[in-house]
Amino acid sequence: MPNSSDIEIDEDQPPSSSTQKMAQKLKRKVDKIAQVSRAKAIKLEKSSAKRARREAREKIREKLGDNAPPKQEPRTIENTREPDDTMVQFDDEEVMHDEAYDEFASYFNREVQPKVLLTTSPKAKVNTWKFCFELKKCIPTAELFSRKDVPIKKIIKQAKEKGFTDIVIVHEDRKKPNGIVISHLPEGPTAYFKINSLKYSKEIKGVGESTSHNPEVILNNFNTRLGHTIARMLVSLFPQNPEFRGRRAVTFHNQRDYIFFRHHRYEFKREGEKAALHELGPRFTLRLKWLQKGTFNTREGEYEWVLKRHEMETSRRRFFL
Repeated sequence: MPNSSDIEIDEDQPPSSSTQKMAQKLKRKVDKIAQVSRAKAIKLEKSSAKRARREAREKIREKLGDNAPPKQEPRTIENTREPDDTMVQFDDEEVMHDEAYDEFASYFNREVQPKVLLTTSPKAKVNTWKFCFELKKCIPTAELFSRKDVPIKKIIKQAKEKGFTDIVIVHEDRKKPNGIVISHLPEGPTAYFKINSLKYSKEIKGVGESTSHNPEVILNNFNTRLGHTIARMLVSLFPQNPEFRGRRAVTFHNQRDYIFFRHHRYEFKREGEKAALHELGPRFTLRLKWLQKGTFNTREGEYEWVLKRHEMETSRRRFFL
């Protein structure tokens, strides 16, 4: 057996490939750690400088008192949106006249009470039915029916005969709800929305239990003629007499042409000094794909508006609702 002193080591021999790979991997790891630490230091430095500038401005404002200049509004995509000819002003007489005689006028004049027919696409799966049951909890006047294989035109005809004012049809793709058709009866219009970011009530942390009280409906940022039409279509699904005792609120918040749906109960704390929101669910986002005059008719119907992304979305600051 040879002695260890008799073994000759060749120092000029290059390291093996496995040793090289380990060294390269270790070097990459060290470089990444150093990069993350440098990024953290730069971010901390920027935040410290920003805080120092803010504190300096606050001191100047305190020193000037009432003569201090107004605070600058931060620039956002929303408040720098491109001007649109269809933007609606508060006192626009033409818009007020049109809305006084449009398809939703009878609802806003309290001549009819909403009665919503809620159904699904043919042979809907469990998740779609689950979403429909949650919508039914949000819309007090909704009645849920199984569609089976009945065509939409026949459903509309039957709904008119039975006095329904709106039809809501939930479509699905790959066994999950992915779209909603809303058709106002008897004369339309009809809109199709894409569903995004859906969360069922049980998936929301700390969710509350819904009640049967009529909710308050809140609409935000529907500023164009198209936005007004969509807002009037959505609010006409709900009764006009909210029951404030239930403290339920349904919100449709439009931001960059995405309509965020939220369902809350507001709660008062500290003897009414503060209020808090308790989410009831579901939670989802809608994106308008098209708006059609009249009731549902994809072949012969007249489209008022259709989303063509590559042609219409030419700027990040251009919105349609």
